[in-house]
Amino acid sequence: MITTLFGSKEPQKPDDSADEPKLGFLDRMRQAVSRTRESFSAKISDLAALTRTVDESALDNLELILLSSDLGVPTTTAILDALRDRARHHAIEGGAELRELLKQQLIAILRAPQREIPAPATPPRVTFLVGVNGTGKTTSSGKLAAWSRAQGRSVLLCAADTFRAAAIEQLEVWASRSGVEMIKTRQGGDPAAVLYDAITAAKSRSIDELYVDTAGRLHTKSGLMDELDKMRRTAARLVPGAPHEVLLVMDATTGQNGLQQARLFTKSAGVTGIVLTKLDGTAKGGIAIAIARELSLPVRFVGVGEKMTDLLEFSPSEFVDSLLE
Repeated sequence: MITTLFGSKEPQKPDDSADEPKLGFLDRMRQAVSRTRESFSAKISDLAALTRTVDESALDNLELILLSSDLGVPTTTAILDALRDRARHHAIEGGAELRELLKQQLIAILRAPQREIPAPATPPRVTFLVGVNGTGKTTSSGKLAAWSRAQGRSVLLCAADTFRAAAIEQLEVWASRSGVEMIKTRQGGDPAAVLYDAITAAKSRSIDELYVDTAGRLHTKSGLMDELDKMRRTAARLVPGAPHEVLLVMDATTGQNGLQQARLFTKSAGVTGIVLTKLDGTAKGGIAIAIARELSLPVRFVGVGEKMTDLLEFSPSEFVDSLLE
């Protein structure tokens, strides 16, 4: 196998948004969930304005609102049960208090699976990106590389998706844009072998972060899942505890269908967190809450656009504030 190292020794920082006005994190999150907020927040506001006494009718109306934003039946039921329990012990005084209690519920659900990822004893930290084709997996690999560089960490990309014809070339473009080096092989090459070379290169260069773009796969594709298992064993043999993260890239626009996909991946691929892409393209951003509640997985990053910097580290409180403002 021939492994090629690509990239400049002194890469320039990503600057594809340098000429645009700088927006704070909360402003960018507001923009990303604008389509969800247009329906969700407006309906919640109407309900709060019309509700003087929180009774079963008001809670039934809230249930319809939550379901329409793709929170799903189990998550919606859990929220309503908690609110009903609260109402039994302490009367909920009107729509404003109902809104605040809902906000607290949503933040608590999103925070519950959040956990700090410990730094490995010796670098690099190895992160696999998994998922089906079309979710933005390769794009997210490049954006994560740029995000890590902005945090002051050194980064290497590994093009381990040797199955799809354009995957290596696509990641090469993102490596160039994000100013990082990349280890690659020919199409059809052994992904575990290119991962071996990437980890070896990362260790020799004292690289902090290694992001591994894997082949798009379904849980039913046993050959590809076996391939992923082989890659996990290779990583663990070279770096203790690797892979340190396995991020499932999900397309937010797929809603509950994507949730079922994530449920199957979690069982078969050892997923530790979610990258939720195309959040700006859906009115059903509530899927982020369903993911946290039903899968006990943290949403780690959200994709909010096409630019290099359009990947945000997820914040439960600011996400909910953006939904309910």
